[in-house]
Parts: sequence; C-alpha cells; structure tokens
Amino acid sequence: MDLNKNKVKLETYEKRARSLVGQMTLEEKAFQMVNGAPAIERLGIKAYNWWNEALHGVARAGTATVFPQAISMAASFDEDLLEEVADAIATEGRAKFNAQQRYSDYDIYKGLTFWSPNVNIFRDPRWGRGHETFGEDPYLTSRLGVRFVKGLQGHDENYLKTAACAKHFAVHSGPEDLRHEFNAKVSIQDLYETYLPAFKACVQEAGVEAVMGAYNRTNGEPCCGSKTLLQNILRKEWGFQGHVVSDCWAIKDFHEGHGVTFEAEESVAMAVNNGCDLNCGDLFIYVADAVRKGMIAEERVDEALVHLFMTRMKLGMLNGEEKTPYDDIPYTVVDSRQMQELNLKTAEKCVVLLKNEGGLLPLDESRIGTIGIIGPNANNRKALVGNYEGTASRYYTIAEGIQERVGDNIRVLVSEGCHLYRDQISDLSIGKDRDSEVKAVCEASDVVVMCLGLDSGLEGEEGDQGNQYASGDKPNLHLPGKQQEILEIAYTSGKPIVLIVLSGSALAIDWADENIPAIIQGWYPGAQGGRAIARVLFGDKNPEGRMPVTFYRTSEELPAFTDYSMKGRTYRYMKGEALYPFGYGLSYTEFTYTSVRTSSDIIQTEGITVRAVITNIGSRDGIETVQIYIKADRDNTPNAQLKGIRKVPLQVGESREIAVRLPLDAFALYDEQGVNRIEQGRYRIYIGGTQPDSRSWKLTGKKPEALTVLAVESYVV
Repeated sequence: MDLNKNKVKLETYEKRARSLVGQMTLEEKAFQMVNGAPAIERLGIKAYNWWNEALHGVARAGTATVFPQAISMAASFDEDLLEEVADAIATEGRAKFNAQQRYSDYDIYKGLTFWSPNVNIFRDPRWGRGHETFGEDPYLTSRLGVRFVKGLQGHDENYLKTAACAKHFAVHSGPEDLRHEFNAKVSIQDLYETYLPAFKACVQEAGVEAVMGAYNRTNGEPCCGSKTLLQNILRKEWGFQGHVVSDCWAIKDFHEGHGVTFEAEESVAMAVNNGCDLNCGDLFIYVADAVRKGMIAEERVDEALVHLFMTRMKLGMLNGEEKTPYDDIPYTVVDSRQMQELNLKTAEKCVVLLKNEGGLLPLDESRIGTIGIIGPNANNRKALVGNYEGTASRYYTIAEGIQERVGDNIRVLVSEGCHLYRDQISDLSIGKDRDSEVKAVCEASDVVVMCLGLDSGLEGEEGDQGNQYASGDKPNLHLPGKQQEILEIAYTSGKPIVLIVLSGSALAIDWADENIPAIIQGWYPGAQGGRAIARVLFGDKNPEGRMPVTFYRTSEELPAFTDYSMKGRTYRYMKGEALYPFGYGLSYTEFTYTSVRTSSDIIQTEGITVRAVITNIGSRDGIETVQIYIKADRDNTPNAQLKGIRKVPLQVGESREIAVRLPLDAFALYDEQGVNRIEQGRYRIYIGGTQPDSRSWKLTGKKPEALTVLAVESYVV
C-alpha cells in the first residue's frame, strides 16, 4: 500500500466531509448521528442505515453463506483462514449491497458497516454471548481479530471493501441480565493485560474503522460515554482515527439503568462529549437540543459527523460518479459453489477431537452395517449456526451429513432421543418418551453417534427470541434436560459410542470423558457443519482444531460470574486441572519436534526467533497446530501464555523447519499501574501441540519442548 497516496486520499475525504457538514443545519446533523440516518437530498446524501452484522457471514439480510460461529473458527487457530473467510463475507456483503442499492433498498442490515468482530474475552463459560468471541486468550483473540478485520476491510489504497467494527469496548462479558446497570470493576493490570489487547491490535495493526462501546459501566463509567476508554485510551493512547458507535439503545441506560445521569439530554451529552459519534438507537435526536442548551459544543458534533462521513466516503458512498473496485461484484457470488467449498473447508478445520480411546475414530465403513445417530442435536439446524446468523440455502445437520457421506452403503437409524432441554418431547408424555427408541436404535446399530449439547436458544444474547434461559446465560455447565440420561442409556448398550457435542461454550462432560471412548467438540459448525463432521468421523479429514477456551469440570470451581478479576479464570490464571485445556486437541496422526532452538539465549530488543523441525511420524497426512507459550520464571506471574501460533501441513513422513519470531513485548507483563514491562530474569519458552500444563500432558502423553532465555536488564516496552 502506498501510504503517501492513502494519506492524500484521507485528507481529501476529510476536506469534503467538513464541507458537507458545514452545509447542514443543526437538526440535520443530529439525525445523521443515529443508525437510521435519513437522506439529505439537497446535499446528495442518500438514506443510510449503519446497522449491519457479519459475525460469521452476512446476517439478517436474506440468503448468505453461513460460516461456522466465531468460537468455532477460533478453534482453527488459523489466522490465514480467518482473513479468507472475512474476505468472502465482505464479497457477499458488497454483492448484496450492490443489488440492494439498485433497487433503492436502504433498510436495516443493508449497509456496508458490519458490527463485527466481537473481540471481548470469553472470561466465564456461563456467558451466553461467549460463542460470538474468539475465546478466552488475548493473544489468540488479537491475532484472529486483526486478520478478520483485514479481511472485511480489504487492502485497497483508497476504499474499504466493508467497514469492520471491534466490539464491545470494553470489559464486557456478562451477566446478560445485568448489562444495562452493571458496573464491571477491573484492576488496571487486568484491564491492560487481558481486556484491552485485542482492541488495541485491531486499532493499531488492522486499522479497524469503528469501535462499539459496551452496555455496562467499567469502573463506574458507562462504556459508551467513558472518558477513560473513549478519549484517554482509544483516541489519545492508541491514535484511533475512525468512528465510535454505541451499542443498541445503550445511551438510555445512562439514566434508566446506571443512574449516572438524570434524563435523556444529559445522557446524550455525556456520550457525545466523551467521544461517541453514532447512536445505535434514536436518543441522539436530542443532540440538537443539547447543543442549543450549551451541553454539547457544535464543534464536537461536527467532529463526529466528519468521522461518519469519512467512513461513508471510504466505502464509496458519497463520491459522485467515482467507482470503487467493488461496485461490479455480482449478486451471483452469494452462496456460490466457491463459497460453499470455503465454508466446508472452514468447518472441517474447526472440529476438535477430544478423546479417541482405542483408535475408534476414524470409523471403518467396511466394518459397519448400521449406524445409529441419537440426540436432540442430530437434526437441529439451530445448533449449526449460533447467533447473529444469516440464512443458508441449505443446511447439513449431523444426521444429514452422515447420511450423505455413507449413501446406501450403511443403514442409518436416527432418533431425537430427548428434548434439548425439557423433560419430555411431547407435552402429553409422562416423560422419557424416546428412551425405548434409544435402546432399540442402539441394539440395532454397530456404532452409535450421540449428538448432544446446546444451541443458540440456550446460550445467546439477552432478549433473543426463543431464549429459554431468559437472559441467555447458562445457569451451570451441565448437559441440559435428559441428555445425560440418554447418553448413559446408550453406554449401557455396550456398543461403541462417539459423542459429538455442539455448543458455543464449555460443558462439564466429565462423565463422558471417563466412559465414552470417542468425543468430538463440534461447536456451531455452520451450514456445512454436518458434512464436515461426517468427513472427520470417517477419516476424509484429519482433525486439527484446538480448544480456544478451557472446559472446566464444574462451574463451582470458578469465581463469581460478576467478579471481573482474572484470578482463578482461564488457563492463564487457573490453579486446578481443566477437563479439557485451552490449546488441546488430538489428531489421527502424530507429530514430533526436533532441533528446537532459539536465535539467542538473551532476550534482544528485536525479540527472539524460535526454530524447530516438525515431522509427521504417523500414518495419515495432517496439519499440526504449533503453539508457543512463554512463562516468566518468577512468583505472582500468569501461567505460561500463548505468544505464537503456526499451522504446519505435513504429509506422512514429511518434515518441515519452522521459524517463529517472538517480539520483545511477547515477554512483557503489565504491572499494577498498567505499564508493560520486561523484568530482569529467566523466561521459559515452550513449543509443541498443546500448552505446557499437566492435564494436556496426561491427555496426550507428550510435553512441549522447553527452552530458557534470559533478560539481562529490565525494559519498559
């Protein structure tokens, strides 16, 4: 990219934006600051609705490719894949926008400003919206978030393909039913070490065009009107140049929920004065009155509008006859064969193999006459997609995927088994209304595939229609309803059982871990999910996914849901052993690490490069997910933290040397004042297919290779 050319173009956009704003009345300015901005025909400004969603595909606007949910894609640990998917989403977004504009459709969900990605940290497994995120780790979330933003926004020197938005800024992860009044109390150290890094990376590395504030307060300040977050950190510390949007109807929470203001105009003034440019909702219609009363300077309103109009110009919306490189993308790219193939490839990369006792998987077709598929998620389309979803032209549930994969070669028996969360399927039943069917299917089958877990009706956002837990958060980590009972019924049949869990978050499946020979975490795998899982089951695809979150044994071992301290949370700070650790996942093949070394034993200002030779010594081609962790060798520091990832495809017997550079700040930790420091002393570097925890060692029988380097002096990074 030619930075000088880009700077000139931005200066041109700013000049034109200021000229437009200078011709507007105060009322016109106010109405341009709400998501449903009306047309100003005398200035050639079309109506525009800023609200659009693209969490894992273009959402809520008709047919589109429905990719795996965000938490699913995080399990790929694949930066390149995330950018490829986001670029495909942007292509479909442009194709749909071009068609919508031709037919003068300016409705909600029809714009190019996508309020994605969600780069909040999945701090607590009870949070219903955690499956919108890239997991619990700041480094992984940063790397995937940056590449997702780059994919959405494209790499043209003059124009954005679409405009991405990093949300929800900041310190936001439930409880959902308290979000309109909740004050998230967080230490400066946790703020900078855990909650802010992904936002900072999206701003400074990816140039994200928008940032959305959160509903809650952080340390007393409502996030959408926080001087600390929006002015001091976002604009001044990080140099953010884009626009800030509120979460939807969050401004009214200032006076109705948080009680930090008394009425609407005061809330609007707090938001606008502290840096919020755009209101998802309609409260900013009070901006004009607030200006007239001296509560907001009109110059601040003008600044907000310059931010907003520059975004529209970067998207090519207010540039007259000037064309963007994306104007001719045809509608026919939407849901095309190429998109479906990418979706299938993505879904395959997200599957995590948690257990494979005795090599039960992959299944051997030649030894199976009948396969039983049992469970409420066997044919549950809702469990494929998660929330903030689009509409696929076709969905493949697990049962459908297996049926397609085996064709007429194997008899397939299917049973719902039980309701997803209720005690019975039929209201007139006395209960256990499919138990006999479960027993019959197991008896007739050579192998049984149990399809259990959750769907977005059980975990999601407060206010989602059909949300059975009202707020969207989970009350505990148990399999809901009668799912555990039918799993135990299947177990007593004595038949080989494969458990497939579809969920967007951790479940305490410790009984299954002890008793079921093969377990797959399938997440919410998208419209092609059933096909992808079937291909993994039968060995057409070697699983490569890794856990982006910790699976705990019980929620009782966690701190209170409302406690935002990171102590005792996530793999970075937990003291006990996980059920399934962050970074864990099995393969059908085996990899070894040799010739492991660093470029220096002393931490240099340019960082350190770690090298290793990875070899596939197993019997199948596969992709190793290389993970590098760093542990400061002193008391009161986090557990070893992920600081490097690399995907390495290897055929049987193939070796490949990799080199991963660890920058200086990979060794740094924030102190209690929020200063990022490298302290003098020893640091351990671990490289392998998992994190260096005792549970991963027990599950895999392998320890990552360990190296020691020294910081001979202390640095402030």
